[in-house]
Amino acid sequence: MRKKQDQSIGSKNKDNEKIRTQLSEKGIITKHHEKIENLTSKGYGTLEGKRLVLNIFEALFLHTKNMIEVFKGRSRKPLDFQELLHWSDDKDENVWAKYLVYRDLRSRGYVVRDGFGLGIDFRVYDRGEYNNSTATYLILSLQEGQPILVHKIAKILRHVQSLKKKLVLAVVNRRGEIVYYTLSKLIMK
Repeated sequence: MRKKQDQSIGSKNKDNEKIRTQLSEKGIITKHHEKIENLTSKGYGTLEGKRLVLNIFEALFLHTKNMIEVFKGRSRKPLDFQELLHWSDDKDENVWAKYLVYRDLRSRGYVVRDGFGLGIDFRVYDRGEYNNSTATYLILSLQEGQPILVHKIAKILRHVQSLKKKLVLAVVNRRGEIVYYTLSKLIMK
């Protein structure tokens, strides 16, 4: 099943050519107009004018699928996965854990988009529902052993429930395995 999904991601990529992208402060940018529609229809990137801006998790994922090449500055040599990861690690110290969660959710067939504040890392759409409805789940990623204050989780949970969404805590253990916990409010009477 997974092999079939992996092939479908890259199968419409014309002649299996990699899409050339460029690092920028906004993210990873491509201007390949004919290939942008294929990526956006699958829930990748954000259109800004005639450019598609990928976030770091999307870029890392597409890089592992051999769909994009990422260049830095005027370099003619594309960055490898480790170089791209190192570049992003300077901006977010939890990038590896978040990438693992992103990759896991994408490999399960979900469309995963950026979160929107309050510590929410990702919005996750039910399978087949992207472009048809809003995200069902909001994901908060943590590494095993990483402390987080209960009142912070409670604040996030209140916010998520006010949006009528489900909060999922994705905990990445030391071996890189992910355990998902659905959080909800308990009212005792």
